[in-house]
Amino acid sequence: MVSLTTPICDFNADAINFDLPGVDGQNWNLEKAKGKNGLLVMFICNHCPYVKAIHQRLVEDTRILRDEYGIHSIAIMSNDPTLKEEDSFENMKKISDAWDFPFPYVIDETQEIAKAYGAVCTPDFFGYNAELKLQYRGRLDASRKETAPEGVRRDLLEAMKQVAKTGQGPLEQIPSMGCSIKWKE
Repeated sequence: MVSLTTPICDFNADAINFDLPGVDGQNWNLEKAKGKNGLLVMFICNHCPYVKAIHQRLVEDTRILRDEYGIHSIAIMSNDPTLKEEDSFENMKKISDAWDFPFPYVIDETQEIAKAYGAVCTPDFFGYNAELKLQYRGRLDASRKETAPEGVRRDLLEAMKQVAKTGQGPLEQIPSMGCSIKWKE
């Protein structure tokens, strides 16, 4: 397992459209996924310990962003599932149901969307404002392979609340860290 960190935020970069199948039986694109105040595009997977460590907070924070701040979220799984059975579409459905994901969970089978976004690890977060301009590319919180203690700063939640209110993300952002995306040969 290779641990990587995300690059710094490329402020105001446009969100890249996609059309990807979700575990809910629907296809999802930017227009369908976005909220009135923005969209959080998340690259996650099922097997990564960095993602497992944040499941509960990810669900809580995306629900708050949706219900209180008008920012919707979508999770994209871009790993090659032939390398990690845990990342199969069937297991994506199980994880989504088990954690009651308040966002669509979609698969990027060709890996074209992950490459277009420049995603490097799981989790990798791209926070967009209402105009779908990038404002956040940082971590959820201080969690690594273990969940950070209660009371830590919720970096992503605080940043996206700011985006909802002002349209702009914080200038200071701490990169996300996680497992490398499992690319096809």
